[in-house]
Amino acid sequence: MKRTFIILIFLSGIFTAVAQINTDRVIAIGRNALYYEDYVLAIQYFNMVIKAKPWLHQPYFYRAYAKLCLDDFSGAEDDCNLALEQNPFLVRAYFARGIARHNQAKYDLAIADYTKGLELLPKDHAMMKNKAIAHIQKKDYEKAKELFNELIETFPKDANNYMARGTLYIETGDTIAALADYDKAINLDPYYAPSYGNRAIIHLQSEKLQLALADLNKAIGLSPREEGYYINRGLVRYHLNDLRGAMSDYDDVLAMNGNNLVARFNRGLLRSEVGDNNHAIEDFNVVIAIEPDNHMAYYNRALLLSTTGAYREAIYDYDVILDQYPNFLPGYYNRSEAKRNINDIAGADNDYMYAMELEKTNGNLPTPRTGTTTISNNTDTKENEEEKNTREESDKNINKFNSLVVYNKEEEQKSKYQSEIRGRVQDKNINIDIEREFILTYYEKSGNTNESLNYNQTISRFNDRAVFKWKLLITNQEVALNDFQVRDHFESIEEFSDKIEQDNKNADYYFGRGIDFMLVQDFTEAILNFDQAILLDPSFTLAYFNRAVVRYKQYQSDLSNTSQNEQLETLSLPIGSYPSLAQTSPGINQPDNRLFIYDMILRDYNTVIQQDPSFTFAYYNRANLRCMQRDFKAALPDYTEAIRRNPDFAEAYLNRGLTRLSQGDLKAGIADISKAGELGIIGAYNIIKRMTANN
Repeated sequence: MKRTFIILIFLSGIFTAVAQINTDRVIAIGRNALYYEDYVLAIQYFNMVIKAKPWLHQPYFYRAYAKLCLDDFSGAEDDCNLALEQNPFLVRAYFARGIARHNQAKYDLAIADYTKGLELLPKDHAMMKNKAIAHIQKKDYEKAKELFNELIETFPKDANNYMARGTLYIETGDTIAALADYDKAINLDPYYAPSYGNRAIIHLQSEKLQLALADLNKAIGLSPREEGYYINRGLVRYHLNDLRGAMSDYDDVLAMNGNNLVARFNRGLLRSEVGDNNHAIEDFNVVIAIEPDNHMAYYNRALLLSTTGAYREAIYDYDVILDQYPNFLPGYYNRSEAKRNINDIAGADNDYMYAMELEKTNGNLPTPRTGTTTISNNTDTKENEEEKNTREESDKNINKFNSLVVYNKEEEQKSKYQSEIRGRVQDKNINIDIEREFILTYYEKSGNTNESLNYNQTISRFNDRAVFKWKLLITNQEVALNDFQVRDHFESIEEFSDKIEQDNKNADYYFGRGIDFMLVQDFTEAILNFDQAILLDPSFTLAYFNRAVVRYKQYQSDLSNTSQNEQLETLSLPIGSYPSLAQTSPGINQPDNRLFIYDMILRDYNTVIQQDPSFTFAYYNRANLRCMQRDFKAALPDYTEAIRRNPDFAEAYLNRGLTRLSQGDLKAGIADISKAGELGIIGAYNIIKRMTANN
């Protein structure tokens, strides 16, 4: 099978000659792939440039960025090394290598990279923050505190700085200082859910349950899909004797994620507490199936099985537990009772006598075979009384078998730091922005297919002709190609090229090749092919539509090079900001050029609507284009027409709502956004909370 770079030899415009690669062109296409998060494809393009011109620093750096986004931290570090060999003054490469090393727990090396980067670009917010976090993770708390103090002095209005320093104070046990920082973070940004979630934990530890409950309610209102907030609220409600409320929280988590083991375990405990034994056993069955070494779940299931009369199954579970905890007295006593109930009198007596001898010798010492830590006897101290009520997920003390689980603090902090140094979008409040344009393609993210919403007669008729190997669909939830799909579409380009050589008057061939070029992020070639399809068939509605969308995609990608802040936001770079990723490629930054492109896109949408007035997505996309031009007055009728033609068009409701808000129509805007939430756009509720918080 041909390799991708061999196939690319045949692509028009990339090679000026068979052996001469147009590196600027390939880098630009690779950057398109980065912009649209198609990282596997981007790496292939940068590989081509590196093979042709290994002395350039840009392709190594871009490839490193792609690998960071794919969690290939070792590979990203290697590529940053290569980039710095070619250009030792590349600030971005020090920053990226620091992130790669940071994620591999090479904290000293990461700190050295951040330090070098700060020498070249002083007071860079992202590198300052990452450097402080690295010092926390290597337990150098004094240095971390010094760096956070400097960071806050330099950027006093950034709430996340106070959040991060609050985490430092939690690590050092200074909950008073941590609480003050979380309060400050909330004052600066009252719409950031993690601030409330973190503060709630401090209130819970201080037994200020009502304050903890209020904070978790607020956090859930702002981030209704964050499972951890429901789990912790369930714990608070349990301590407030609101078992029904706690059960409801665990039900909500499992409705979102049936494999959440903490919620599943805790619900099993609550069900057993209220006597719902069979359902409790079902919960522990799921926990054990997913996590076969969860001995707490085995023990709880064993007790429940004994209660329901399933003694042989209970004995099996006791065997598993006692193999891991050979000194766990309750295990022997309970297994003895279970054996007695199946008339295994000798086995029951052996377990009972062994437990009595063990108790005389060294008390209840449940020492795991795989560990070296001896767990001390229970006492009646307040500390141990609290430990009976809750435990962290990593706490394997079998004596706490009936304690509700909270998220492990260590994992919680690790998750937070990972969020800080990698900038996971899902860990942040959603951006208040319109939903994206729809496009004709072959793939979309799983769970987003809605055939009734996305049906169009023109598309259906085209698919009925079975022109292509893949079925065309329309979506605004595109997905990056995998290795096999990339190869398939390069081969498809070649196949269409062969067909065009034999019949250069077939518009379908050019349209199909245009879609292939679009999928491999070569927008220039895609547009040229759509042009040719339209030239051959001026009634080709779908070609007009995709040409408009791809032209806008190219415009967005090019525009990202004109401002480093815009690029960082759209590319979702690991953390903070640093110089533009694409200093070598020209951007579209002249106002007349932008207006010309806008006019071309608009004309294509107008043609689509003229040829097929039922093409709902053309109204929607045209409205988005007008919003981009800040022509909100003209956008509103288009969104309204899209909704009139499809009353379940959730994205159109959301975008119309945001457009109305931008014009000061709060009531109608919130009503539209609420409808979008009703139709399935979860983020709509976050927007409503944030827009109405001060009204």
